[in-house]
Amino acid sequence: MSFSDFSILKLLANTVDILLVWYVIYKLIVIVKGTKAVQLVKGIFVILLVKVISDNFHLQTLGWMMQQVLTWGFLAIAIIFQPELRRALEQLGRGRFFSRSSNQESDDQEKIVDSIVKAVDYMAKRRIGALISIERETGMGDYIETGIGLESKISSELLINIFIPNTPLHDGAVILQKNQVAAAACYLPLSESPFISKELGTRHRAALGISEVTDSITVVVSEETGSVSLTKNGELHRDLQAEDFKEMLTNELITQSRVKQASSARWNWRAKKNG
Repeated sequence: MSFSDFSILKLLANTVDILLVWYVIYKLIVIVKGTKAVQLVKGIFVILLVKVISDNFHLQTLGWMMQQVLTWGFLAIAIIFQPELRRALEQLGRGRFFSRSSNQESDDQEKIVDSIVKAVDYMAKRRIGALISIERETGMGDYIETGIGLESKISSELLINIFIPNTPLHDGAVILQKNQVAAAACYLPLSESPFISKELGTRHRAALGISEVTDSITVVVSEETGSVSLTKNGELHRDLQAEDFKEMLTNELITQSRVKQASSARWNWRAKKNG
């Protein structure tokens, strides 16, 4: 083997190593994003910034304090981030840490959309208040833990039954996760935006609040008017007609998923071709 061949192999190995590290970091960010750990990560960056400033300006006492924090930081991180670390290890054990979309998942998404549309249409006509949040890339484990765990197959009948007035689970949000009804009676963060209309109630504020901190899709059925609303990325789409609601939900949960799947397939094909 020539020296040039050895250099190429070493370059390829380093490239693969860097790509794998970045992918693992990305998956960890996805798990942490939208949870309470985000604020803790910001706190760590503040500590590092203070440490750099204290070193540059020779602030000995402050520098010593920051050094002690960093020395014991790994133990603190293991304790503070215990729920997120547990969730990551669970996903790794189930083989989902490096999972990709599949045709089966796409078919499941179509069934989920049909079930949600059917349930929402039923509840809107009868003015049954409902709040349904659908997890996407951002983990919603912290919010699922505030409710009653179900881990049940998604169906229109189950969704309708949960929100029937005066039943034990009707008050709060239902969170859908990985093709399941993960939990009901969940608490979602309320939006503090001053631009929300005063006529909107707690359900709409909760739907908007969760869309501000995660990439979830949240559906609201008004108990007073029976109108259907949808929130995503901090935006509230109000008074949707049945056709518009189904089209928007299909685009968010199915069309975009297929685009990502096709993009991933093309990337893998190119990688194999070049490799």
